[in-house]
This record gives sequence, structure tokens and C-alpha cells, in this order.
Amino acid sequence: MASKKLSVSQKLGFGIFDLGGNLFFTVIGFWSLNYLTDTVGLAAGLVSLAGLIGKVWDAVTDPLMGYISDRTRSPWGRRRPYLLFGALPMALAMWFFFTSPSIQDPRLLTLWAAGALILLNTAGTIINIPYSSLTPELTGDYHERTSLNGYRFGCAVFGTLIGAAAVQPIVERFPDKRTGFSALGAILGCLIMVTTLITFFGTREKPHSRRDYPREGFFATYGAVFRNRPFVFLLLAYALHIMGISLLQGILVYYVKYIYGREDLAFPSMGLLLLVAMIFIPVSVLVSKYIGKKKTYQICFAILASCCTLIFFLGHRLGTAFFMGLMVYAGIGVGFSYVAPFAMVPDAIEFDAVKSGERKEGAYYGMWTFVSKLGTALALFLSGRVLDLGGYIANVVQGTKSLLAIRIIIGPLPALVLLGALLVVQLYPIDEKTYKRLVLANHDN
Repeated sequence: MASKKLSVSQKLGFGIFDLGGNLFFTVIGFWSLNYLTDTVGLAAGLVSLAGLIGKVWDAVTDPLMGYISDRTRSPWGRRRPYLLFGALPMALAMWFFFTSPSIQDPRLLTLWAAGALILLNTAGTIINIPYSSLTPELTGDYHERTSLNGYRFGCAVFGTLIGAAAVQPIVERFPDKRTGFSALGAILGCLIMVTTLITFFGTREKPHSRRDYPREGFFATYGAVFRNRPFVFLLLAYALHIMGISLLQGILVYYVKYIYGREDLAFPSMGLLLLVAMIFIPVSVLVSKYIGKKKTYQICFAILASCCTLIFFLGHRLGTAFFMGLMVYAGIGVGFSYVAPFAMVPDAIEFDAVKSGERKEGAYYGMWTFVSKLGTALALFLSGRVLDLGGYIANVVQGTKSLLAIRIIIGPLPALVLLGALLVVQLYPIDEKTYKRLVLANHDN
């Protein structure tokens, strides 16, 4: 694939999608567990069950969407039609999930939660996988891909900040939380729709020859994906990465609410973390040019795992000032987590394209998005189970066991997961020299 330098407008047109995309992931990551337990009224153990059901469905739809996207032929290309026609369903699904039903039966309420998560995740799949699959088609330059993803995740952090900042102010403007969350879903859903449509109109796909389209069947396609060893190592590391981050995000509201008795600290702590992360995204791009993408990615895991350990042992003893200082430290790690993995994925995909002669970006990003959602679901499941075992009851003073459960979910549990990710990503074999050899081999062919 020929290298291509991109203009700032092209990079922003591509990246703006993730302002809405990360707004979605932030609101779901920070608030879905708390919303389902404390507003919808579903027991923590049943929330974990509903989340698991939703992810079983995702096990089918994510890879299937990637397979379909790779084989789509339209006047707008392979990926962009799904942004155009998927934007409105995404907005409606966001509103539906955050509109709490008047259901008292726990079994029916669990089915509603599972169904709402299925709709929300399916709508996200329709737009997110084709969008992510655009990345390797826009440029083949090793460092330009890092720069492109720097713009993408610069926009993503703005979306994350909006997601973190918007929830409490919007919800609190209404007489009760149920009405407030429903309004939140409608407002944020519309914003996601707008950013999706901006990317549709702001990007252009390169033309594809007949040779580019995969000819393999579904199972053969994903068999090839899992024979790509660099991608498999990166995929496993990313699954652990998302699981660790999701554990932290999902329990943060509980931690400040029940450990410190300061629910009002939820927004400032999230905002501080994300502001620091935004500052360190461009720093991570510069660092990557000097030490490589893999080592840059590992810095993120080392910082976050050590931060979790400090929170567990010292956070409840040293108070809110110490905790806010740790949010600054964690923000550095989060800043280093954004760009590196998404700059590494296209290199791993190129590894397969050189060997097979086919471009299966959709299949790869279908699996990538699936493990991202799987990591989130496993985090939700584990958080729900640990809270349940600790005897957590919403909106009351918590006992010793439930407080310990909250500390475990924010401390040793994500620390171990993130250390596992650090070790796995060490096995990823593609550096700049290896990638240049791949490109040269592709040109020779």
C-alpha cells in the first residue's frame, strides 16, 4: 500500500467521529453500572447477567459486521454507507437505553436491560467497525498512522470530557433521575449522530480493485485473522487493556460516593483525569517516534497498574487530596493508552495483506471491536459479582465488606489485568524496521 500524507482537514474530518464515539463509551463506561443499579433499580448480580447476555450477541454481530463491510460495494465505498444509515439508529438506541422502564418484576427488568444493551451494542457495531476499518486505507506511512490516530484520539478526549462533564449537570436539571437520564440519552444520542454524519461527509475512500475484495468465506476469513500472530498478541493485550480501564471507570462513582461520602467528586475527578490525558496524547505520539509504539503502550500499563495499587492501599487512608493527585497520575497513563494500540493495528493488518494479497480491514476491526466490548462486558460482570458478594445495596451506608469490594474493584483487580496486558504486548513483534520490510515486500509483489 502506498504511503500517503494527509492534510489537517482530512485528519480532523476522520477524527471527529470519535468525539461522539468516545462520548458514548465514556458515558457507558462510567455510568451504565451505576445507572442500572441506582436508577433502574436492578440488583448488581442481575446487571452483570444482562451485560453478559448483551455480549454474547456481540460475539456474532461484531465479526459479522466486519465481514459484511469488507465485501460492501456502493457509490460511497465499503465503509461510509454504514455511517450514513447507522447514525440515526445509534441516536435512538442511546435514548432507549437511558429511558428507564416502569417494570417491577426483576426477571422482566433483567430482560429489558439485556435487550436495551443488545440494541445499543448493535447500533454501535454498525457504525464503529466500518469507521475503524477506514484507518489503514487512509495512509500506509508508519508514522503518519500514529499522527492520524493522534488527531482521532484528540477528538476522542474531547468526547470523553463531554461525556464525563455532561451526565450530572443534565440529569440534575430534571425533577428526578429517571427523567434526567432519558433526556441525557436523547441529547447525547443526537450529538453522536451529528459527529457520525460529519465524518461521512468529511472523508473519501480510495477506489478498490476487484483483487482487494476478500473471496474467502466467513470462517476461513476469521481463521486467517487468528493465524496472524502479531494481531493475536495485540488483540489479547487490548482486551485486557479495555477490561482494566472499564473496571476503573465503572467503579469510580461508587468509590467517591461511598468511600469519601462525596458523590460530587465524580465529575471533578473524571474531568481532571481526562484533561491530563488530553495533554499527554500528543506527548505519547512524540515518545512513540523515539522508543516505538510497543514501549509507549507499555508505559500506559505500568502507570495505571501502579496507580490502582496506590488507591487500594492508601486512597481510603490519605483522603480526597491524595486521590485527586492519583487522578493526575492516572491521566498520564490514560493519555499513553489512546494512540499506540490503534497505530499498531494497521501494521498487523498489513502483515496479513502482504501474504494474502487481500484487504480484510473489516474482519480485523470487527474482531478488535468485539474484544473491546468483551473487555467492557467482563469488567461489568466482575464488578457486579464482586459488589454482590460484598453485599452492596444501592443508596445506603455501606458495610465493611461492600466497601472492601469497591476497593478491590478499583485496586488489585484492574492492576493484575493491566500487568497481564503489559506482559502480553511484549510478544508483539512488529517495529518500524519490520514494517518497512513488509511495505517493501508488498511493493515488490
